[in-house]
Amino acid sequence: MKFGKTIELFLIDGEPNGRMTCELSNWTGKAYKIPRIKIKDCSDRPDLLNPGIYLLFGKDETGKDLVYIGEAETVFKRLIQHLTQKDFWNEAIVFISKDENLNKAHIKYLENRLFELAKIVNRYHIENATIPTQSSIAESDRAEMEEFIENIKTLINTLGHKVFEVKRELKTPKQEASETFFIKAARGADAKGEPTSDGFVVFLGSKAANSIVPSMTDNFKRLREQLIENGILVRNENWLEFSEDYVFSSPSTAAVMVMGRNANGLTEWKLNSGITLKEFESNKAT
Repeated sequence: MKFGKTIELFLIDGEPNGRMTCELSNWTGKAYKIPRIKIKDCSDRPDLLNPGIYLLFGKDETGKDLVYIGEAETVFKRLIQHLTQKDFWNEAIVFISKDENLNKAHIKYLENRLFELAKIVNRYHIENATIPTQSSIAESDRAEMEEFIENIKTLINTLGHKVFEVKRELKTPKQEASETFFIKAARGADAKGEPTSDGFVVFLGSKAANSIVPSMTDNFKRLREQLIENGILVRNENWLEFSEDYVFSSPSTAAVMVMGRNANGLTEWKLNSGITLKEFESNKAT
């Protein structure tokens, strides 16, 4: 069962684009969200001299999200070093313990686990050159760190990054069976997916049409070519296959990529019962 949570944001500099802290009720952890240009100003935050875990966020020239996951016994000192060592990032999010209860073994464990979670979710390109090693900690400490990770995931998402959020919505088997949408169309198209909080996800293994019609809109043609170039759509015998779950900005964009022609996703995506996505969403609203 999910329960409501209280999150407190504090604008350190009194401006929304400046430094901020983020705290979760009844949790000893604390998050800092710091723009790159404000890192040096953090000499006034003594708790950043403690051990912690940090994530550096940025984008590449194509707009792909990038993340670097690290740990340090003195977080502020490490962030200062990264100002000269790494130039891809424009924002850091740091997690420390308010009761100073994180040690070197804890933060090494957190670094490894967060790296693995980000790799599994596969939303961001991970900039780490090597896989962080996982420290050996007691069972009780491991349970505490896993709870720490769950709170990190909540706050990272709240602060605008879905680096640890799975692409599919978490559902019961009954919900999955009744709320998965399908498209089966010409030229090998045979796909399934579902609406999510940030778009429409087409599932791994779905098949897209092996060709496109000449009237397909140019920007959709370019997107399809990009998906093929990036290995998201892999050419098979008589179709193109999705190599991973992929989130599109809308059901219609997803439908166009699958069908190889312009399409209205609200009417093309259908449940097994034949109900369209448009009808499904209308029924849920009543």
